[in-house]
Parts: sequence; C-alpha cells; structure tokens
Amino acid sequence: MSGNEYRAKDIEVLEGLDAVRVRPGMYIGTTGSKGMHHLLWEIVDNAVDEVVNGFGDTVEVTIFEDNSASVFDNGRGIPVDIHPKMKISGVEVVFTLLHAGAKFNNDSYGFSGGLHGVGASVANALSEWLFVEVHKDGKLYRQEFHSPEIDGKIKSGVKKTEIACVKNTDKKGTYVKFLPDGRVFGNEKFQTDVIAKRLREIAFLNKGVRIVLTDRRVSRDDDFKVYEYLYAGGLKDFVLFLNDAKDPLYPEPVFIESKTEKFRMALSFQHTDGYTESVFSYVNNIPTTEGGTHETGFKSALTKVLNDAARKKGVLKDKDANLQGEDFREGITAVLAVSMQNVQFEGQTKTKLGNVEAKGLVENLVAGLLDEYFSAAANQAVLDKILTKAAQAARAREASRLAKEVARQKNSMSNSNLVGKLSACTGKNAAVNELFIVEGDSAGGSAKQGRDRTFQAILPLRGKPLNAEKKRLDQILLNDEIRSIISALGTGISEDYNPRDLKYDKLIILADADQDGAHIRSILLTFFFRYMKELITDGHIYIGMPPLYKITKKDGVRYAYNDDELQKILKETGKSYQLQRYKGLGEMNPEQLWETTMNPASRSLVRVSIEDAADAEKIITVLMGDAVEPRKKYIYEYADFNKETLFDKLK
Repeated sequence: MSGNEYRAKDIEVLEGLDAVRVRPGMYIGTTGSKGMHHLLWEIVDNAVDEVVNGFGDTVEVTIFEDNSASVFDNGRGIPVDIHPKMKISGVEVVFTLLHAGAKFNNDSYGFSGGLHGVGASVANALSEWLFVEVHKDGKLYRQEFHSPEIDGKIKSGVKKTEIACVKNTDKKGTYVKFLPDGRVFGNEKFQTDVIAKRLREIAFLNKGVRIVLTDRRVSRDDDFKVYEYLYAGGLKDFVLFLNDAKDPLYPEPVFIESKTEKFRMALSFQHTDGYTESVFSYVNNIPTTEGGTHETGFKSALTKVLNDAARKKGVLKDKDANLQGEDFREGITAVLAVSMQNVQFEGQTKTKLGNVEAKGLVENLVAGLLDEYFSAAANQAVLDKILTKAAQAARAREASRLAKEVARQKNSMSNSNLVGKLSACTGKNAAVNELFIVEGDSAGGSAKQGRDRTFQAILPLRGKPLNAEKKRLDQILLNDEIRSIISALGTGISEDYNPRDLKYDKLIILADADQDGAHIRSILLTFFFRYMKELITDGHIYIGMPPLYKITKKDGVRYAYNDDELQKILKETGKSYQLQRYKGLGEMNPEQLWETTMNPASRSLVRVSIEDAADAEKIITVLMGDAVEPRKKYIYEYADFNKETLFDKLK
C-alpha cells in the first residue's frame, strides 16, 4: 500500500497469544537468558502463591536434559470445570487468555506475587510445548498446548488436546511442564545457580515452605543434583545466612511480625561490627531493590524507637541532639517483608513500592513491636550493644563530616583532586558523555590519545583504591583515587547522592584481564555498591572488554575477545599468522585501543546490574570482607584451577 492509504484491511489482528510472540519484550523484558528464566518465575510464582496462602506446603522445580522445566505444587489444583462465561476449562482460561486469573479481587488469594494474570499464558505463548496435570478431587486431569507453524506463521500456545481425566489419584496440586521455544530464545539454557538462588530466597521469605530443585542435567553415580530449602526460622535464618561471613554484635537476630487479613509485615535484623548498611525489602515475595514506602516506614520507626530508648537509658542527655538514622543502621543487616493487596510499583525498574499507605502501616507496626521488644528485660543486652554501636557511629560521622563536605564541594574537589588526572571531554551533554576509569598511567595515556574527546573523558588510576568493605567512610574519603572518582562524577555519595548531578551517562571500568585488573574492578564495584548503588541500579556502570588476542596476517589484523572467537578466527585464517596474547592494556597503541575497546561502533561492554541484591550482598561480603574461611570455601567451590586457554594449547 502507499504511505497515504490506511484502511481497516491494513490492520493486523493478532489472535490469542500471538501478540506475545510478536512483542515478547513487552511481557518478559528480553528474549535473552533473563527473559527465558522469567517464564519459569511466572509458573513458580503461581505455585508459591498457592502454598503461601495456606493451601499447600511444597513446591518442586525440575530442570530436564532438553532444557524443559517443570513446577509442581501440592495446593488446590487449577480449576478444571468449565468457565461459565468463556465456556472452556479453567486450565485453558489460565494458559490461553491474557489478564485472566483469580488474583484480581483477592477472593481466592489474599496475597499474590503474580498480579497481572499474564504469567501462565505468557509462559505458554513462548514455549514450544506445555502441558498441565491437575490432581483434584481424587482425579488426575491433563491438557496439552503447543506452538506449531502453520502456513509459515507460528500459532502461539494453542490447545493441542481437550482437558481430560486420565486416572484416579491420591495427590492434590498442579504440575506444569514446558519447553522454552528455541525460535524465541535461541540457544539459551536454564542456569542452575540463578534458579537455586531465587528459590532459596523464596524459602527464606516463607518459613515452613519446602522448595526442592532437581537438575536432571547434572548427575553423579546416577544421583541427580538436588537442592532442598526449608527454613523454620524464616527471615531470622535469612539474616543469619547473609551475616555468615560477618561478626555479629549479638547472636540472635531481632524478629517481629504482624498479621491481619489484608496486611502482613515481618522484619528481622542483626547488627555486625562492620560499617555498611544492608537493608533488603520485599513485597509479596517480589524484591524491591529500589526500596519504597515500606522501607521508609521501617527506617523512620527504627530511628524513633532507638532514640527514645537512648534517652531512657541515659545514652543521650537532655541537651544532646537525637542520633541520626544512619547511626542506628551502621553495620545492620535487615530483611523486611510485607504482603499486601493492590500493590503499586514505581521506579525505573518497577522495583520500588509506591503505595502511600504502606509507610504508615509499617511505621506504626514496627514502632509498636520494637518498643515492646526492647522494653523486655531479656533484650536489654542487645539494646545496649546497638546503642553503643550507634554512639560510636555518631562520633565517626562527626569526624568524617569535613571529609563529606569536601566530597560535596565539587568545584574545590576538582581543583585539588583532578588536576593532572582527569582528561575531560569537551561535550556538556551528560546523557551521551562517558567516563573511562583506566588502570595505570600507561593505558591511561593511550586512552587519552585514542578517545573521541567530544564525549569521552579519561580518569587513570595511579594506585589501588581502598576496599570499601573494610573501612569506614571517613577513611575511604582520604583515599586520593576514591576522591578523584567522586569528584569526576559530581553526584556526591551515600545519603548525599544526587542522580541529577551525574556528569556521565556511562561509567566504564577499563582494567587489564589479569588478577590485578580483576581486583581493581572488584574494589571499584564494592565501593559503588556500598555508597553509590544507584549508579548500578540505574544502569550507568559498565565493564570494558579489551581483546585477549591479536591475530596478524599479511592481509590485516583481527582481534579475539575470548577463546571461542579465537578458534573461529584461526579456522578462517588458515596458516601463516602471528598470534599475540595481550597481557595488559598498556600493550595497545592509541589506535588499537580505540578500535577494539573504546569505539562505540565496535567495542564490547558488559553492563553491571544487580539481579539479586541479597545475593550480591553475600558475595561482596565473602570476597571483599575480612573473614578468610568463607572466601576460601567460595573459591574452592567455584574456581576452575585447571582451566587451560586455547593460547596455552597453541604454544
């Protein structure tokens, strides 16, 4: 048709679930690994909703050799009777109709992680096949769906068989098995560690719920790898798990909870001898990594109750000002979980609770329950240690006030910290500007010469920054490298962080592909995670990926960024080539560094994200903290000590 013609016949009508396959990103965000795992989470969330609302106690997840997955819960079982309006079975309604479910009016589910009624149907739409088995009223019912190609077009998640009673059964519950469609997700595979971490988190949040993960792809002596999670202590066990590599001030975490028909709140926390604050919050089992109104209510209540207690105990005199919230939260590890109806999320990644009423509800509940907790004689020793820690934190805060003031005064900091260090870009548009933090003066010099100075700034590191996991903020701010980074970014840090003042859209860490480079990346990421976490959650931090190999032949030069690329290039190149393994960025001249690592058209960047904030907290504590044994255990479990590169084989 011509551009000026637009008639009804030009409108394409996508029937059933076809719209999901045409625009999968609208429903699962991406067709990469994260999107494929999202299908599993949708089915898992449905199963968890069933047991959390008291209709069962077990969820079983299995990953099979063909990359299919199954989820079973021993709840009530999806309805198999005919829907009075749609004239099809309840199973077919759930798996073929968008925005169909029992979670809108709160009659069947008091609280639900799956709020939109699209989960099961989206999983069906983006699967090659899916079948459901329902154990209900002594009968086993089964229905199958698939996504066949008909006349060159894929029909998504259509019914393959009618719902039918297969046999009698003494079980109850729902079993769903599906195969993510390779036509959507390519060669992506389910990752056991990703699934295990999320299921473990769900088990912590729902005490008494048994969750079992079986990976049938990994077997030893005919035994499949099985993970089982069951936590009688719930959030208390979660806090103890997170603090495993830390030194707690008191042995048992504080725990309080309140339950009503429409709102539930549970809170557990424990202080350690560390300096950083770690608060993790959830709504209906969904992580709220950006916090929200419930977190604000908790922090306000904690500050009020502990200030009142400090005055009662004489830690604060009449003339003394109240301690600040950050003083009471220094070294805290806290997990807050609320369950509520009509949840409203906001924020860039929809992980921030926006319900205004949640602040008051949580604040009142926490204030009342904590006041009662700390009034008990048995808990006075815990209270004393918390107040002593807070008083020390307040003195340290005052001692670091000047250092923080320096961090705020960006202009004066620029004069003192950035002279001779930062090579600024000429462009003033922060939305396109990039800052490269480069390891070493040599690589920094090449980067300065090779960059596009209209939008790329270079900040070389002349020494290693301090490890933020082991030092107080006032000590960290004495480090020249850390202060230079803060000055260059312009945002301030910690509670003074202001995203509107960020001078660069991309912050790119560029370090050698060796142990020292990895250590510098880890130190920088630890600092950002602890004191400028919004840089990560807002997607501003990247890892630059320089090539590992240079392949030279008469007709030109090619670069390989990993062993797989090297193998492919060598096959195409044939014989008579020169192979160089880069030991560091300093080996590249400015033109090579631009071509391979800095040119937006040809470079490779990895965006740093936080998929699981609690898991990130645990890993940073283990790898960057003081405790040696947990770090050794982690390294022995995950490191490949026998790894041999292709370059080693070719030598």
